[in-house]
Amino acid sequence: MLTRLPICCPTFSSVRPICGGIFDFDTRSNRLAAVERELENPKIWEDQKRAQELGKEKKQLDGVVGTLIELDGRLKDSTELFELARGEEDDATLDAIAADAAALQRTVGDLEFRRMFHDPMDPNPCFIDIQAGSGGTEAQDWASMLLRMYIRYCERKGYQVDVLEESPGEVAGIKSATIKVTGDYAYGYLRTETGVHRLVRKSPFDSNARRHTSFASVFVYPEVDDTIDIDINPADLRIDTFRASGAGGQHINKTDSARTVRNTAIARKRWRC
Repeated sequence: MLTRLPICCPTFSSVRPICGGIFDFDTRSNRLAAVERELENPKIWEDQKRAQELGKEKKQLDGVVGTLIELDGRLKDSTELFELARGEEDDATLDAIAADAAALQRTVGDLEFRRMFHDPMDPNPCFIDIQAGSGGTEAQDWASMLLRMYIRYCERKGYQVDVLEESPGEVAGIKSATIKVTGDYAYGYLRTETGVHRLVRKSPFDSNARRHTSFASVFVYPEVDDTIDIDINPADLRIDTFRASGAGGQHINKTDSARTVRNTAIARKRWRC
């Protein structure tokens, strides 16, 4: 058996061998060095918030830069071993190299996938709220299935999962549950799960084995810094005043009209960290 080396694409012939072209390796490595120098300064710890931000940035940069350096070393070793094994027609070694190449490809694919995370909140931990919809026991059982699915998925990815709240159903399943997921890019991986999830199946709770449709809502939101200030410009507020006509309620003075004032933020919210 003879295994061929993958052919390089001429379109990317100018990309650095360390795969730093699409991952912006030079910029990230230079930024990592700058962050490390700043963290070595003892005065940085006088500002705890700044130190935490730099520590978090360093961890994210290490995850990319360190992985690329490791990939480069493993790729060089595999290439040299491949040349030797091909010359000696060592099929066992070639099979091992092919398995290692597949592992390298999965690692690169994971890095490429993370490049799609552009939301500043994507690296943060997140919360998942699950609410059973209409349908009684069927919907509550479906909600519990979703809860187990998310917990198992997070465990396979190495995330930490904490169940903050869980309301059991009357017969089976759950009425609602809230979990916190902690890990790298937890919100980025899970935010697209927000929405209404539907299940169509033959009900195990129906003696006639009829098909039932169950619904459950899922809402995913990131963990944010408690020190964030919300700055709302008064010019962005709309004040609507409503005057009631006819007889008022029992607790309304007859000489006054029922009046409700509603302040609605109709424009953008300015977030200032």
